[in-house]
Amino acid sequence: MANLDLMKELHIAGQTKIVMLVIDGLGGLPVEPGGPTELEAARTPNLDALAAESICGLSVPISPGVTPGSGPAHLALFGYDPLSYEIGRGVLEACGIGFPLERSDVAARGNFCSADENGLITDRRAGRIPTERGAELCAMLRAIQLPDVETFVEPVKEYRFVLVLRGEDLSGGLTETDPQQLGVPPRQVEALIPEAQPTAELFNQWIAQAQELLADQQPANMVLLRGPDQTPLLPSMAEVYGLRAAAIASYPMYRGVAKLVGMDILETGEIPEEEVETLKTHWAEYDFFFFHIKKTDSAGEDGDFARKASVIEHVDEAVVPAIASLEPDVFIVTGDHSTPALLKSHSWHPVPTLLRSRYCRPDEVKAFGERACMRGGLGVFPATDLMPLAMANALRLTKYGA
Repeated sequence: MANLDLMKELHIAGQTKIVMLVIDGLGGLPVEPGGPTELEAARTPNLDALAAESICGLSVPISPGVTPGSGPAHLALFGYDPLSYEIGRGVLEACGIGFPLERSDVAARGNFCSADENGLITDRRAGRIPTERGAELCAMLRAIQLPDVETFVEPVKEYRFVLVLRGEDLSGGLTETDPQQLGVPPRQVEALIPEAQPTAELFNQWIAQAQELLADQQPANMVLLRGPDQTPLLPSMAEVYGLRAAAIASYPMYRGVAKLVGMDILETGEIPEEEVETLKTHWAEYDFFFFHIKKTDSAGEDGDFARKASVIEHVDEAVVPAIASLEPDVFIVTGDHSTPALLKSHSWHPVPTLLRSRYCRPDEVKAFGERACMRGGLGVFPATDLMPLAMANALRLTKYGA
């Protein structure tokens, strides 16, 4: 597992460039026993050719058998132990949209959701309402007032929003209200530590008022809150690795986690081709690029095997050759976690990963997929090891000891 203090000690200056292409929710499962996963079913000649020149394996985001959230999974890819550096999803979303969080603020990620007449959840994402509709609903919720605190309700994307409480003596250490299943009511916010009890009560008051305001707003007639927390202090990638690092991501949460580890956030478009243009425009300015693709994960969560495979094919055609043409010294392709369409959710399954450099030892893997990567030279390894491997292959680490 990566040791950040060791990386601080060993990193050296260089001119080499690292690109980490993260295909969100990349890993999958066969729909039929013995059949292909989404990645294996996709036509990926460019990824297969890259794998043949790389060392491959399967990365474990948190720990064997543990299903990761997106925030901790990305922290692991950047070399930060997600069990040591815990960040609430609300903080990530708020940072991702550029909200000026103060250290004492408590931020929660919100979902507009659908509920039946009994208050039971029927759709955790309210049919993925358009972003414009989400913004209208956020404007309605700004009417809610709580005693002795300011509230901020900011739209993020589609059904997502950010709720921020600002005031004195607020605390993190709170549970979320999303039960992660249908046919049950939302949970109450509960305090995990005694000093968080007043903050939990404020969130529950806000939710009750929100439910009244949204009662007639089908399909978004209720809210779920996820990851309420305060902003932690993390060492920056410049401190840890000596890298000028930049993030290219269209979704706010991923910009948020990148910002918290000190990356510059590059403005980019919604589609992979626009992200490629952003990379080319800023190529000379940075040593490390985090390049994020979201829609694989969305398709997996929707249970759409064919759409997820299609997104992977699009990445193979539009992104992989474009990055390769820039000749990065280290080119990594991985995912933050697996999102099998079969499960319609994140899962614990290790993630296919490849690393190509002039100094890697290419293995016998000739195709990029789950079963092929099981035979790769990296084996099954912690995702936190990926950044030290990238640094070594970029010739940016000096020797340890005499």
